[in-house]
Amino acid sequence: MLSFGGARFQRLGEEARAKLLITVDGCTAAAHEGDTLLVAILTNGGSLRQSEFGDGNRAGFCLMGACQDCWVWTETGERLRACTTVVTEGLRVLTKAPEARWPALA
Repeated sequence: MLSFGGARFQRLGEEARAKLLITVDGCTAAAHEGDTLLVAILTNGGSLRQSEFGDGNRAGFCLMGACQDCWVWTETGERLRACTTVVTEGLRVLTKAPEARWPALA
């Protein structure tokens, strides 16, 4: 299971909701039905991602989809706002932007 060290969020209730498994950076993480991706990641670890502009850990800022602090990526490169994306079973995300892949020139 995913473990980035101590969890930033602690689940205090709603344990009866269905449990789901997602993958974050290749590691399995537990979530509950209805969790946002931000909640799922931060109940499994201490940070959401590394800042792309420095060496600091990020954990989201506004938590309501108004800032740019919680971007994560699908394995195909699509950006997701972790604070507004609801988890689904089997969701696979990366906390660092995938390398750009350009089509081969003919």
